Amino acid sequence: MTGHGAPTQEPVDCSDLRVAVVAASWHEQVMGGLIGGSERALDAYHVHDRRIIRVPGAFELPVVASALAQQGYDAVIALGVVIRGGTPHFEYVCSAATDGLVRVALDHTTAVGFGVLTCEGDQQALDRAGLEGSKEDKGYEATAAALLTARTLKELSATAP
Repeated sequence: MTGHGAPTQEPVDCSDLRVAVVAASWHEQVMGGLIGGSERALDAYHVHDRRIIRVPGAFELPVVASALAQQGYDAVIALGVVIRGGTPHFEYVCSAATDGLVRVALDHTTAVGFGVLTCEGDQQALDRAGLEGSKEDKGYEATAAALLTARTLKELSATAP
């Protein structure tokens, strides 16, 4: 069951963080929910310095996330949805997006929120999009995870010898 065992975390003050959200454009309804969830998390965590950028699809997320990390954002949240079809395209796009975003996080020591839904069908995506009636809010979850990671990275750099 997705979501089972998820940690509960109260929002903390992240008002000193610069945050960028890079969001794919495919599947407008699902993306609207993911972006809405991300914005709710940014509000809950008191992030004021924020930027939202749209890209064509999930494949384009890593290169723009990398550029944003190079610009000094404390956290970059990547939002997208890939729905399985009848060809191997699904695997290629999911793998490229995942591998690319991991590389951004490690190469730039930047918190990257992974809000890329990889779903078997439209209903599964809608159930995770944070829309009214959705079972989960992956945009909020990915953003909260990135903010908490960025907060930890900032604390580590402040105490580094």
